Amino acid sequence: MITAVEAAEKSLLWSHDVLGLHAVADSSGAVRLGAPGQNWDSLLPLVEVTATDHGRIWSGERFIDSAIGERLAYRSHETAADGDWQRTTIRLADPVTGLAADIALWTCPGASFLRSQVRLVNEGTTPLRLEGVTTLTLGGILDAQGALDGLTLHWADNDWLAECRWQQAPFRDRVVPLSRSAHGHEGRGCFERFSQGSWSTGRHLPMAALTDRAGRAWLWQIESSAGWRYETGEREGAAYLALFGPDDAHHQWHQTLAPGEEFTTVPAVLVATETGGLDAAFGELTTYRRRMRRSHPDHTALPVIYNDYMNTLMGDPTTDKLLPLIAAAGAAGAEVFVIDAGWYDDDAQGWWDAVGAWEASGSRFPGGIQQVLDAIRNHGMTPGLWLEPEVIGVRSPLARSLPAEAFFRRGGVRVTEHGRHHLDLRHPAARAHLDRVVDRIVGDWGVGYLKLDYNINIGPGTETGAESAGAGLLGHHRAHLDWLSSLLDRHPGLVLENCASGGLRMDYAQLAVVQLQSTSDQQDPLRYPPIAAAAATAATPEQAAVWAYPQPHFSLDEIAFTLVGALPNRVHLSGFLDRMNPEQFSLVRTGISAYKAIRAEIPESLPFWPLGLPSWEDTWIASGLRGQAASWLALWRREPAADERAEVPRPMNQRRSDDATRTLTIPHLRGTGLRPTVLYPATADATAAWDATAGQLTVRLPRPNTAVLLHLGSESPVPDL
Repeated sequence: MITAVEAAEKSLLWSHDVLGLHAVADSSGAVRLGAPGQNWDSLLPLVEVTATDHGRIWSGERFIDSAIGERLAYRSHETAADGDWQRTTIRLADPVTGLAADIALWTCPGASFLRSQVRLVNEGTTPLRLEGVTTLTLGGILDAQGALDGLTLHWADNDWLAECRWQQAPFRDRVVPLSRSAHGHEGRGCFERFSQGSWSTGRHLPMAALTDRAGRAWLWQIESSAGWRYETGEREGAAYLALFGPDDAHHQWHQTLAPGEEFTTVPAVLVATETGGLDAAFGELTTYRRRMRRSHPDHTALPVIYNDYMNTLMGDPTTDKLLPLIAAAGAAGAEVFVIDAGWYDDDAQGWWDAVGAWEASGSRFPGGIQQVLDAIRNHGMTPGLWLEPEVIGVRSPLARSLPAEAFFRRGGVRVTEHGRHHLDLRHPAARAHLDRVVDRIVGDWGVGYLKLDYNINIGPGTETGAESAGAGLLGHHRAHLDWLSSLLDRHPGLVLENCASGGLRMDYAQLAVVQLQSTSDQQDPLRYPPIAAAAATAATPEQAAVWAYPQPHFSLDEIAFTLVGALPNRVHLSGFLDRMNPEQFSLVRTGISAYKAIRAEIPESLPFWPLGLPSWEDTWIASGLRGQAASWLALWRREPAADERAEVPRPMNQRRSDDATRTLTIPHLRGTGLRPTVLYPATADATAAWDATAGQLTVRLPRPNTAVLLHLGSESPVPDL
């Protein structure tokens, strides 16, 4: 432990050479995080805290420059090893309110990421009403004269059926220069993105980045299934970044700390890389995600999953419909078979607003659901079921039998949304109900895979007593994560998929616990490629479940097109495979064989995008995986449907859609004598040529709406498929 007296003689508290950052205390005890040699005034307090009676010292749309943050002074710090991690805790205190702040900084030797979390304790004598707390702040980003003009801002919009849509704009388009020297004050605005309600990624991904012309990148991620917000702007001639969990202005979150009470923020991580731009930063973030998540055999086994829902049974399973699908899925190479929504439906008025008991339907399964589960096992697959555990339909008997306190309430009234009530998993009755359900399904029925869906946005949260709605939502989500962990503790082999109407709760609070993430509910195979290509920005490839739904009415090109996007990620196979002719079925089976040939490499591979992150209407889309011995590249050539061509302007950086050749630069392979090989499908008639000196790959796809998976290595990729 280093005391305040010792620190006065040495102001450096923490440093990380790879990140190029250090934390320093000045003579007054103020602590800042930034690069060595930066202007002190451009840096931010290590923690910003907004309280009702201690707001900001410069009012505006920003949530930095807080009065408490400015006063927080150094107490002590310590560094300790925690396995492969190194944790430094810096302790600060506010002499006015008595609020103590412990900032925990985690990193690993040689890594380019920094994880932060803040614990606040009221050591004063009066209650303190918190309205916002940063998890991580960083100022002084590019403080040289004119450097901000070369910054680019990257953020990801998200929506149902249109996930992971990365946008970019010059920093100066969103944070305009204001001639601070003429005014003597900072601006009042910033660029911000934030969540709304209980779909944490219903509007945006909780991440963004800054890049400069030299290839440097600053990429961040907030790990919250409840509220989150980030802001970036200009301060003292430099860019700054502030990462938050929920706050009062955006999420109806406030929390009163009585003397002795404490609050801990959601975690966040910052990646900083000196070269390689976004590809290098996302590679480092992928490595971080693999280190911080819960260990599970599924992360390396990567079994092929068949799910009966998408463009197939669509929530209408029966024994007669499932048995031929099970046989076909097993013959195609699937290793998990998931019965999706509807297996519990015995209600004459429909199941949507009657769910909650999760008992198998007698009319759908006359011989019992166990007959179908046994058939799945007999075909060499693990049985799986769909479940939406956090909701109770308004017509379900459980809506009346569970205590009122077990549900979300606001203003003393139970919340209803789209025919459902929402359980509060902090209540023992709610948790006991779900424990009984899962222990029956997994323990008694032998189900080894649960697809956990979440199809309502319940709003700002739940109020219990004097608790704010946002605090209730955060409390529920923390209890939800604890419940998920308890399931895996009791059933170590169980695999959990996180779904929220596709990817509307796609965050690393969830993905640190569960094994897979649904990436979308998009049913149009021509619309899925930009989602599939960008999925590795939101989840590690081995966690990103991408639908492949080939159909008997598809051409061979269409079958391969829908399969290619899943092969570098996690395969979520669907479609009426049992109705295909032998040639079609062989093409599906060959695609699954190609996946099995490369899947051992996926958990150690890092993503890259040789055409940049995709735009929604791009004609050519590419995403790759960089492995130890080889790389793999998925490449799509799309053409809009005839009725869309007049409405959709072609991006300026895209070639004409009738141009069948595309050249891609792949810097990490420059100078290597690789041999590009079409791994899948052989039916695409694709050709590829490699220019080692320029580091350029030229690929020809002679027909529109086709896709290929290429192996980029010096040796033959796999045995004959």
